[in-house]
Amino acid sequence: MVDVSMEDWVDVSLKGQAEIPCIYTLKEPAKMIVWFTKLPGRDQSRRRIYYYDGQKTVIEEGSEYVGRIKVTHSHEPQNARGSAILIIDNVQLSDQREYICTVYNVSTDSGEGRTRLQIFNSPSLPVIEGMHTGISVTVEEPSKVDGRWISQTQHHMVKTMELVTTKPNGLFTVHSDLYIKVEKTDEDALFYCEVKYFVPGGVRMTETKKINITVHYPTTEVTLSVNPHDRLIKEGDTVKIRCVGNGKPPPIFSFTHNGDELSSDEEMLLLDNVSRSNSGTYVCQSFDLDTGTSFEDSINITVHYLDHIVVTPEETVLDQGDDLTLTCNALSSLPTQTAWYKHDMQLVERHVLELNNASYDTAGMYMCKVTVPSLPDLQELKSVQVSVRGKPKLTVEMAVDPVNKADRSVNLTCHAEGYPSPTITWTLSDQWTGQPVPVPEVESQKTDTGVLSMISVRATSKLTVNCSAANEFGTVNVSHKIEACDVLTSACISPLTAGSGSGVIIAVMIICLLLIAILGSMLYFLYKKGKLPCGRSGKQDFTKEKASKDDIVMEMKSGKSEEAVLLQGINGDRKSPTE
Repeated sequence: MVDVSMEDWVDVSLKGQAEIPCIYTLKEPAKMIVWFTKLPGRDQSRRRIYYYDGQKTVIEEGSEYVGRIKVTHSHEPQNARGSAILIIDNVQLSDQREYICTVYNVSTDSGEGRTRLQIFNSPSLPVIEGMHTGISVTVEEPSKVDGRWISQTQHHMVKTMELVTTKPNGLFTVHSDLYIKVEKTDEDALFYCEVKYFVPGGVRMTETKKINITVHYPTTEVTLSVNPHDRLIKEGDTVKIRCVGNGKPPPIFSFTHNGDELSSDEEMLLLDNVSRSNSGTYVCQSFDLDTGTSFEDSINITVHYLDHIVVTPEETVLDQGDDLTLTCNALSSLPTQTAWYKHDMQLVERHVLELNNASYDTAGMYMCKVTVPSLPDLQELKSVQVSVRGKPKLTVEMAVDPVNKADRSVNLTCHAEGYPSPTITWTLSDQWTGQPVPVPEVESQKTDTGVLSMISVRATSKLTVNCSAANEFGTVNVSHKIEACDVLTSACISPLTAGSGSGVIIAVMIICLLLIAILGSMLYFLYKKGKLPCGRSGKQDFTKEKASKDDIVMEMKSGKSEEAVLLQGINGDRKSPTE
C-alpha cells in the first residue's frame, strides 16, 4: 500500500494557474503515476487525463486539458518521499471539479489522493439604480430602492429581495432590491450597495456609488416674497412676486390681487412697468394634487409715484420793473423737495420763486426740480420761459475771433436781448472806398433772452462791419473795423479806429506827392545833362513804338489850367518854349 496525501481544496482565480500537489511515501521512485478527473454532476465516472510510467509521459488526446497541463516529478531517497505536481494553465470554470492522483510502486501496490479545485472570479463593479419617479411619504407600503441595507431601527418597514441567476458561462448574477417606507428625512439620505465575495485565501468587499433618492412629501406651508425687497418700489420698476411651498414636488399655485384672480402658471408672478394701480394685497394659494390640501400667504406692495410738475404761470412776458411769482407743485406718495434753477445754478429751495423789478437780467429759462429724498430715482423737471419786453440790448460788444491766417477769415458774433425777439441785420463796407460789401451767409439761433447771430468774412481789405438789432421798441447798433492781412507774409494791418480816416487820407496824399516830386527831379536831372531834350510838339503816346527821337510825353493837370511839357529824345535839339 502506497501512502498518498493531497489537500482537500485548492483555490485559484479564473484564467490563472492552478498547482495541485500529490505527495507520496516510497523509498524508490514511483513506478507509475496516473491523474484522473471526476466529472461533476450525476456522472461520477473517472476520466484519465495524464499517465507516467517512469520513462514516458502521456496526456490524453482529445481532452480539454491538451496544451494546458503538465506534471513535475521529484523524489528524495533519504526521506523516502516523492511528489507529482499537476499544473493547469488558463484555468476555466469547467476546471472546477475533483482531481485524483494514483501512485504505483514496483510491487504494483497503489495508493491515491483527491483534491477539489475551487475557482474564483472577482465580480464586476456593482451598479445601483434609484427610482426615477420619486417615492412619496404618503404611500402605505414600502417602496423599492436599490441600495444599502437599512436596519429595522432606522425605519418601521424595510425588506429586501434577492435573485441569483447562473449564466451559460457558469458565472453568477446577483440582483438585490431594497424596499422601505420613506420619510421626509430620507430626502438627504445616501444609499449604496455593498457586495462581499470570496477570493483565494480570504473575503473581499466592494460597493456602489452613493445615490440620493427623490422623496415626495406634501406642502404644509407657503411663503410669499417680493423682489426687489431691499428698496422702495416706484412706478416703472419691474417687480417679481415669488411663491414657495415646502412640499416636493411643488404644488399648483394661484395668485390674486385685491381679490381679483391673476394669470400665472408658475410660482413667480412678474409685474413689468408697474404703476400705482399695482399697489395692494397679493395672495398666493397652493393646492396639492395628492392630498387635496391648500395653504396660502399674502403680502402688501406699495408702488410710489411722483406726478408731473405743474408750474403757474407756465409762460410769462413782463414789462421792465414788474414783479412775478412762480409756483411749482407735484403730487407724490412720499415727501418731496423742490428747488428752482437758472443756468444750472440753484436760486431757492422751495416751491415758490419771486422775481422783483424785472429787467433784461430777469429774462431767461427757469427750471423747477422736484425730488423724493427717500427715493432718489424719483424726480421731475419742468422749465418756464420768462421774457421782458423792451428795446433790444446788446449784451456785449461785437465778438471778433482771431484771424485765420490760412484763408484770412474772421468770425464775428452779435448777441442781442429783448422781447419781442430782435431781428439782427449785418452790413459791411470798404474803408477805402466807402462802398458796401456783400454780406456772407448769416447763422442765427434763438437764446433764452434774445437772438445770437454769426457771420464769417475774409480780411482781404479793410472793412467796417455793422450789427443792427431791432424790434418794435427800437434799434441798437454796434460797429467794428476789420484789419486786412497780406496773403504772402500773413502780416495784418492794425484795424482803423473811428476817428482816424481823414488822417490816413492825408498821409496817402503826401506819399503820392513825394513820389511825383522824386520822379520830376529825376527828369530834370536828365534834362540838365542833355540826356532828355524838350519841345512843344504836342502830347506823345507812351505806347507808341516810333516817335521822333523816341519822344515820351507826361501830362499833369491841376484845376482848370493845363500845362504840357514835352520831353524829347536823348539826341533831340533844345528848343525854346515858344517853339
